[in-house]
Amino acid sequence: MTHGAAPGASQDSNRVPEDSVRQELNRVLSSHEFHSSKRSQDFIRYVVEHTLTGRADMLKERTIGIDVFGRSTSYEPSDDATVRVKAGEVRKRLGLYYAGQGATDPVRIELPAGTYIPEFRWINVAPADTALEVTPPPVPAPGTGHRKWVRRNRLAWIPVAILAIAAIGWWLARGRSSATALDQFWSPVLNGSAPVSLCAAYVPVYGLNRAAGDPTRSEDFVLLTDQFVGGGDLQATARLSSMLTRMQRPYIVRIGNDVSFKDLRSAPAILIGYSYTRWKEISSEMRYFIEVSNTRVGITDNGKPTPWTIANLPADRRTNEDYAIVSRVFHPDTHAMLVEIAGITQYGTEAAAELVTNQDLLAEAFHGAPADWRKKNLQLVLHVKVIAGTPSSPKVVGAYYW
Repeated sequence: MTHGAAPGASQDSNRVPEDSVRQELNRVLSSHEFHSSKRSQDFIRYVVEHTLTGRADMLKERTIGIDVFGRSTSYEPSDDATVRVKAGEVRKRLGLYYAGQGATDPVRIELPAGTYIPEFRWINVAPADTALEVTPPPVPAPGTGHRKWVRRNRLAWIPVAILAIAAIGWWLARGRSSATALDQFWSPVLNGSAPVSLCAAYVPVYGLNRAAGDPTRSEDFVLLTDQFVGGGDLQATARLSSMLTRMQRPYIVRIGNDVSFKDLRSAPAILIGYSYTRWKEISSEMRYFIEVSNTRVGITDNGKPTPWTIANLPADRRTNEDYAIVSRVFHPDTHAMLVEIAGITQYGTEAAAELVTNQDLLAEAFHGAPADWRKKNLQLVLHVKVIAGTPSSPKVVGAYYW
């Protein structure tokens, strides 16, 4: 039952005591499902504690965004789905926990859909070693009575068998129809057995080559190539490799010049970041493209400017917004599936990787897409707000399917 009041205020005999709820919370937090996600831990701890201390009325999306995820006081939930997405993820993690390790826990913590107020309830679990006494039905003596008994019980099993077959059919149909947006997005890419190439590009960096105290001259700056990878690209690579590991799909991480055209022809590939450098030749023929020049920085649509631009992008690339492109295509040059994940800056790349590895974000992104989108080539244009150096959940502002 939901506790909007302080513990002990209800006289309901089924109310779960505060101590029991906290013991269960500790079990949940230390579980495999939650131990790997600090944000999920912070979320479930916050909503449970607020409910136990009689502050459930404060569990609003905006409050959670500010208190748990460090959003500013000007945070608008309509522009940032972080809290909604995280709530969906926590519900999923709770379901996995109670389907496995927590199946025999005496208390259950639930987060009903449509609310951020958790519910606590007792679970009646029969002890594993409880023996059930089963009295077998009497078996008549051999003869006519015995034959009638066998025939009658054989007929009694027919409806049971029919129900079992129907249940199996329903379960198989349910499995086929319950493919998530995550499954549908990646299915064309991962339907073979060849390892996926997970490719990140090197970023050119200038190093200062002079003795300390000497005046700086232009010739002291040395271009360092094939040595550095962007931070956002590394974050994206980590997210994608973690997803492929969960899916039990083999992959090979390839960096910079380690990626050859032959590699892209032999297996599906995921190209990460900086499309306007390493991957420019591959992605420049697509409808949406990232253009970085002396005059403008933004997304082009068939070579034409769009409103999706960053005005006055600082030289250090620290910005309060970004744009990114997610492309999933069967490329005519490589004759293999390609996924490209690229932001104008590292923030967009990191946010785009979060989108393609998060079931809830993908479901929201493809809301309103053509019914057969999973069979088509596609490009998504994303807008990302950057708050205190951290990208928020991206919002789809443009899409193309063909």
